[in-house]
Amino acid sequence: MPKINRETFLTYINSQKQEKLLVAYWLKQGMIGFWAGGNCYMEKINVLLVDDHAVVRTGYKTYLSLSGKIGEIYEADRGEMACQLYTKYQPDIVVMDLSMPGIGGFESTRRLLNRDPHCKILVFSIHNELVYVIRALKAGAKGYITKNSTPDILMTAVGKIAQGGIFVDPELAQQLALSVATEQDESEKIKLLSPREFDVFCLLANGYTARKAAEKLCLSYKTVCNHGTAIKEKMGAETLAELTLLASRQGLINAND
Repeated sequence: MPKINRETFLTYINSQKQEKLLVAYWLKQGMIGFWAGGNCYMEKINVLLVDDHAVVRTGYKTYLSLSGKIGEIYEADRGEMACQLYTKYQPDIVVMDLSMPGIGGFESTRRLLNRDPHCKILVFSIHNELVYVIRALKAGAKGYITKNSTPDILMTAVGKIAQGGIFVDPELAQQLALSVATEQDESEKIKLLSPREFDVFCLLANGYTARKAAEKLCLSYKTVCNHGTAIKEKMGAETLAELTLLASRQGLINAND
C-alpha cells in the first residue's frame, strides 16, 4: 500500500469498505435470508452445477432432482465448460465452485456476467472465510454457501436466488454483520485521531518502537509516548498488539512504512 496520511485514509476506508457496506445494506433490508418456498413458480428452475469433483455434482444433483421445483440440471467440471453450457442452455441459476482447474470460480463469474448481466450465480465453496464471501458478492454472485452446509440450505439458496433475492449461509451472514459493525466502529474511532496521532499509530502498528517512530517523525521520544497513550485511549486498546490487529483490519499495515 502506498504511503498515506489521515485524510487519504478516510478516502481509502470508504472505497475499501464499499462491498461490506453493501452487504450491511442487504442485511438491514432483509435481502439476505431464507426462501419461504411455496408454489410461486410457473416453470421449474433449471440449474447448472459447476464443480470439478464428480462425486459432489452427483450428490447434489440427486438431492436437487428430488425437488418438484427443479427442472433440468446441467453439469460442468470447470469454468470454461460452464461458460459454454450457460450460453447453450441459459439455465436459471448457476451453482459455482471457486477452486477448480482452469479459470476458476471468480473468473468464471466475471465472464458469465459479462455475457449476461442477469446471470444468477450461487457460489458453493469449501471456503468459509469472510474474504471469499465478500469477493464473491462484489464480483456479482447473488449468494454464497459452503460445502459444509446441509443439502436443504442449498435448496433454500437456489429458490431464494431464483426469485431474484440474495442468499448467504446464515452463519456467514451473521459473521458478516458483526464484521461490518466492528469495522465501521473502528473506522469512526480512527477519525478521532489527530493527523500526528494517526502517523504515530501507523508506525507503531507497523512494528516501529517509540524511539524509531520519534526519529522518523522528528519528534521527541516523550512526545511519541504521549501520543501512544492518547491513541490507546481513543481506540479503546490496552496493548500494542491490539492496535496492530486493529490497523490490520483497517488495511493500515505497511501504510507508512
